[in-house]
Amino acid sequence: MSDAFIYRVKAAQRDLIERCGGIERAVTITGFSKSQVGRWNNPNDPDLIPIGAARALEQDCRQPLITAVMAEANGRRLTDPEAERQADVNVLTAHAEVMRLSGELANAVAAAISDGQFTPTEATAVDRVASSLERAMSDLRAMAAVVKSRGGVTAGLRLVTE
Repeated sequence: MSDAFIYRVKAAQRDLIERCGGIERAVTITGFSKSQVGRWNNPNDPDLIPIGAARALEQDCRQPLITAVMAEANGRRLTDPEAERQADVNVLTAHAEVMRLSGELANAVAAAISDGQFTPTEATAVDRVASSLERAMSDLRAMAAVVKSRGGVTAGLRLVTE
């Protein structure tokens, strides 16, 4: 396994624990100890989450974060079974969120490299913003796909078919 893949999995673990309500709640969901879940949440600890625990957390927050990283590492992408719900997302709001997070990512990278160094701590901070941007872009793309499949009408914006 490459270091890049391990870092992506570790980032997905942290995001998953956060989206499930933090370490304490992840302990309750998975049945693992607080120290073990803390190791999964620590970007500097080599421990990786077991598949069963990852599945339990993904099911709880309804976001396949680790599964998506594993699929991507194998040249695959996951599809969203709830794509219909994306039709209710306002395209302007979704776009605004992508733009806001793009600016936040640019700021995080600029701050990280301003001293000519890019530390692991700074990389973790940049990765967290990039993860949020990735999710926002995924939501925007899913919404656009639903709009196309429905012929061009969505909430909050009148779109015309060609």
